[in-house]
Amino acid sequence: MDDTIVAISTPPGEGGIALVRVSGSQALEIAAQFIETRAGKELADLESHTLTLGLVKDHDNQIVDEVLVGIMRAPRSYTGEDVVEINCHGGTLATRKALDLALQAGARLAQPGEFTRRAFMNGRIDMVQAEAVIDLIRARSEKALALSAQNLQGYLSKSVKQVEEQLILVNSRIEASIDFPEEVGDPPWEEIELSLAAARSQLQALVAGGKRTRVYRDGVKAAIVGKPNVGKSSLLNVLVREDKAIVTEIPGTTRDVIEDYINIKGFPVRIMDTAGIRATQDTIEAIGVGKTRAAIEKAEIVLFLVDASTGLTEEDNEILRDIEQSRKLIIINKDDLDSKLIDEEEIKAKFPGVQVIKVSAREETGIDHLENVLAEIIEGEFVQEERGQALMVNARQEQAIAAVLENVEDAIKGVRNRSPVDGIAVDTWGAVSWIEELTGKKIKADVIDKIFSDFCIGK
Repeated sequence: MDDTIVAISTPPGEGGIALVRVSGSQALEIAAQFIETRAGKELADLESHTLTLGLVKDHDNQIVDEVLVGIMRAPRSYTGEDVVEINCHGGTLATRKALDLALQAGARLAQPGEFTRRAFMNGRIDMVQAEAVIDLIRARSEKALALSAQNLQGYLSKSVKQVEEQLILVNSRIEASIDFPEEVGDPPWEEIELSLAAARSQLQALVAGGKRTRVYRDGVKAAIVGKPNVGKSSLLNVLVREDKAIVTEIPGTTRDVIEDYINIKGFPVRIMDTAGIRATQDTIEAIGVGKTRAAIEKAEIVLFLVDASTGLTEEDNEILRDIEQSRKLIIINKDDLDSKLIDEEEIKAKFPGVQVIKVSAREETGIDHLENVLAEIIEGEFVQEERGQALMVNARQEQAIAAVLENVEDAIKGVRNRSPVDGIAVDTWGAVSWIEELTGKKIKADVIDKIFSDFCIGK
């Protein structure tokens, strides 16, 4: 990490402010080559954690932009290195010009997530906190945002490090009996078992806390399903509050699965608009129908749309057979029409226990009721009862915590059976090793690469 990196850290396009971030041992020297302060001071003479007004100038001494320059000196910066943040007016051209000038001055274009990676490599944050950054950026609900911020502040890291300290103490007692059997004698088995049991309880609480909040991180997958021209795309557009899908009177318009995230009463829902299911000779439409059936398999909730103006048809009955095993809601669309052939009570009698909701996607009536019912289903079936501390845990972290727990449980069995001491030590040190993998204290390079490849450039 001897080189100095630079990237635009704000989204492309026009806006109030655009940020160019420079980080590394030469950050101040590089920025000074194309920035003049209005006060006439050198950037190198400015105090850390200050903002100063300056001008970005090109090689012909022409003014490119008037900017605010933030100086953060190592180690008290995001990356733990010297950082210069150039706040440009939010236009694409001026920001790109400032970036080019930094590159020409000797900086290297940052890779995705490289600023956060440097924060990790410099010990300013651990790997759990680094992953919390991307969780914070991608949060799709207020609960996910709060839990990600909690991990960024080190909640999960502190919890597992407490377990690590207990295990290291256990290991010291076990190894003392191995290295000095005559002086120390047998390990204090009762104390060791109590310590391991306490560690197990903490780990079990972490596992349970992660499961409780999984829905806030990953969302619930819901598929809108029905025959062609029943109003599936119209319903999607109403739910996402934009024209996401093309709506026409022509059956079979939707040929692919269209997805978006929506927030239903605080719960993130990955909603999928699917192609209408029917027998067709059209090759492309048939592929769309195949994708619809695949979406039904993935969906945790199926929103089955029927047309109030036609009643239940054979096409509807065929789809109902496809979704027989799915968790479903039956939605009667086009409820605003005067001519209704559908019998709501007949549907309720035919599908006991399945909720039936009437809406008009065109008039946007009944949508609030639909969202309330969806929220009740998610809360009742996908959110576990809140007991103890909730926390955000991703798949990698969940796997590591499970491995720590497995090693601790094996060690407890070994203690109770008075197994060979060195075998118990293998289990306890195995648990510590997984904690070090979790926090990034000892982690493989390819795992680090994979984690930071999910970040955007500039973060």
